[in-house]
Amino acid sequence: MDDKLNLCLGSEGELSLAGLRPFAELEELVVDNNLLGNDLRLPRLANLHTLTLNKNQISFGAPSPLAYLSLLGNEACPNQLVSPDKDEDDYQRYRYFVLHKLPHLKFLDSRKVTRREVTEARTRGAFMKVVKPKTEGDASPAPGLQTSQRRSPNVCLQSGEM
Repeated sequence: MDDKLNLCLGSEGELSLAGLRPFAELEELVVDNNLLGNDLRLPRLANLHTLTLNKNQISFGAPSPLAYLSLLGNEACPNQLVSPDKDEDDYQRYRYFVLHKLPHLKFLDSRKVTRREVTEARTRGAFMKVVKPKTEGDASPAPGLQTSQRRSPNVCLQSGEM
């Protein structure tokens, strides 16, 4: 008989995992399709090595000593399931960033973590976080600039060009 303790709460619409505290020996937890967000708090589960959070409302964040993690279908995981405008390069940058933050992962989303990814994540993973540029409406103009100066692009002139 398998001694593992597994729990699957997929498609239940749960908004909290507070009731997991009595499951101290839990090793695998599947909480897909549960509307969980960044406010997710997991109790300390020392034996937890696999957590799947597919199709929730997470933009980023996860516990640290995990070996297996799946975030497919969440905003934090830039793939074509969530955003058709994302490509494989975006997804690979995401993998490097996650592996930088969670270096013990052996499996991320649908793929095994490679040695090359771990090396790259260690070197450059901190710089791989995908950020959205601010739109023109979000940016506040610098104080003291006139309206025409606010909208003008920066132009660098070499000496003698004026």
